[in-house]
Amino acid sequence: MSLLVLTPPGEWGADCVVGSTQRFGVPLGYGGPHAAYFATHNEFKRDIPGRIIGVSIDTSGQPALRMALQTREQHIKRDKATSNICTAQVLLAVMAGMYAVYHGPKGLKAIALSIHKSAVVVADAIQSLGFVVVHNSYFDTLKIQVGDAANKIERLALDASINFRYPGDGSVVLSIDETTMESDLVDIISVFAKAAGKNPTSISENKSVVSALLKSEHPLSRKSDYLTHPVFSSHHSETKMLRYMKKLENKDLALNHSMIALGSCTMKLNATSEMVPLSWATFSNIHPFVPTSQVEGYMEIIRELEKDLCTITGFDAVSLQPNSGAQGEYAGLMVIRNYFISKGQLNRDISLIPSSAHGTNPASAVMAGMKVIVVKCDEKGNIDVTDLKDKAIKHRDNLACLMVTYPSTHGVYEESIKEITQIIHDNGGQVYMDGANMNAQVGLTSPGMIGADVCHLNLHKTFAIPHGGGGPGMGPIGVAKHLAPFLPGHPIIQTGGGDPNATPVSAAPWGSVSILLISYGYIKMMGNNGLKLATQLAILNANYIKHRLENHYPILYKGSQGNCAHEMILDCRAFKNSAGIEVTDIAKRLMDYGFHAPTVSFPVAGTIMVEPTESESLDELDRFCDAMIAIRKEIEAIENGSVSKENNVLINAPHIIAEISADKWIYPYSRQQAAFPLPYTKENKFWPTVKRIDNAYGDRNLVCTCPGVESYEEAEVVSEK
Repeated sequence: MSLLVLTPPGEWGADCVVGSTQRFGVPLGYGGPHAAYFATHNEFKRDIPGRIIGVSIDTSGQPALRMALQTREQHIKRDKATSNICTAQVLLAVMAGMYAVYHGPKGLKAIALSIHKSAVVVADAIQSLGFVVVHNSYFDTLKIQVGDAANKIERLALDASINFRYPGDGSVVLSIDETTMESDLVDIISVFAKAAGKNPTSISENKSVVSALLKSEHPLSRKSDYLTHPVFSSHHSETKMLRYMKKLENKDLALNHSMIALGSCTMKLNATSEMVPLSWATFSNIHPFVPTSQVEGYMEIIRELEKDLCTITGFDAVSLQPNSGAQGEYAGLMVIRNYFISKGQLNRDISLIPSSAHGTNPASAVMAGMKVIVVKCDEKGNIDVTDLKDKAIKHRDNLACLMVTYPSTHGVYEESIKEITQIIHDNGGQVYMDGANMNAQVGLTSPGMIGADVCHLNLHKTFAIPHGGGGPGMGPIGVAKHLAPFLPGHPIIQTGGGDPNATPVSAAPWGSVSILLISYGYIKMMGNNGLKLATQLAILNANYIKHRLENHYPILYKGSQGNCAHEMILDCRAFKNSAGIEVTDIAKRLMDYGFHAPTVSFPVAGTIMVEPTESESLDELDRFCDAMIAIRKEIEAIENGSVSKENNVLINAPHIIAEISADKWIYPYSRQQAAFPLPYTKENKFWPTVKRIDNAYGDRNLVCTCPGVESYEEAEVVSEK
């Protein structure tokens, strides 16, 4: 907000800038969720963590937006990744972006000036009462030296329902924002006046005070333009804004249209009854550092949610602080690290990670100061127990942990999981369980039961927080009793287990607290039986899809009983030789059928990982299966030669409305086959906005050529020799 009137950091020599978008229309929410940002010069773009939205072109030559640079870099670079975060706080970024669109550059500057003028009025009035404002230059925050009057001011402020900050050095700190009304300014000044035993100066007498900062000749005043794109000057009425947002929404294929069966990170129902409390002012308009006595409702929810998650996971303690699954991974590994430090075993820094693991696992391990050793998987997708045992014994003096996902990322329950955890414990290590697939455990088993010592929970998946295009998310961690003292602490409000090395992983004591309301509501409304039933239905739905599709697509991995867990991998690799069809062609063709593609080429290249969740009805499962079977028949038509390999409905997919409605039709198949391949598509058609994007054009010298996980295994073999 201050940069609307102050010279931006990029203009005075900063190389990178970090900050929060919370001031742009996002509630405080007792700590979150908020979208942070990281900005830097063009020359450093290769080192930026995460992804950048860049402009490319589609196959018809039209402009198209795509994610460029390190797209899912964790799965490419593994432990060489620059970050373990694979998603972003997209929903919050959208909120901040829409705030900027609605107000535009002129409106935003007016808000910034209003905030600063209010701060100037307060500063001038307080100084007239005999107190000293420490800084001559400020935007919205005042530090006031009050000496022995600090305690008196605190009592008077609380009586007036006002919270200030008290650093403990005889000063008081306060901030003004756009919601601070004139009546609030009067109340603030009155508190200081009472403390000084004087009559407050009226606001009207101070309105004429103007800070030198607001004068254009001031060296800190911003001269450059901002938000110059036409979109920021076009939508300043509620009607226009509504239509603009609806236009954008129509480009998104979301759960309100069809199921999104993304394996490993799927989309389930986010019930309205769980979401509504986020909009209540009593939850959303709370500062993260207010005295805990003022948030007894939140304290009750936090305590009960921690207790419920302990019961579900079979652990003794939980920290709600991590703001994402990846941050949960890091926090859990730091708990293990600090545990070994407390025992004087600083040498324990080896993390064993299966080759099938999420890419965030090795990246998190490196961030936590560990070295990664890759463990093989067998032909059935399970951890190679012999290889695990050999490496655990070899590194037993330095072994810190095993990172294991259960059920595995291959969609099967590791039947040797207890043997695996015992091997690690026998060799002095701890077991970190990745909770990405916890939705296949709840009510049936638990991390504590299988012998894990710590795990993180993806609340955006198992416990109903919406994905929001990548965020908000939460990744609480649960730990066994011996690790409880090492849970993340906080310097402002006491949390965690008390170990001095247990530093925070988030700025707020309980992370993005307001969205915990969703999981709290989900757990309370579902109850014990409902949570177990959800797990059973997720497994049932997955096996129903497996049963319908296994005669059309090979299922890559199955358990000993021939079943999958909550997800399965469809092997599409043979189609490249038989029909010239890549897995990407299937993904793009699914758009014509009205479906978001499941997870493509992870954890195995050339495959599709499908996870339906418990939220989908039988008719929706059948609709998806019908689409996949119809696509398989389209591939068969290429295989038997009745359709060209070079010009067919799959490699030309998706088909956009511009070409379907064009006067000239250039393809050897009908418009109906292209856009309405099954009857249901005529009733509920989703139109993709662009055709396939030219990735080479979009990346332009940004293609990552980093080695895969196998290279690390080869490197270890060399070192053994």
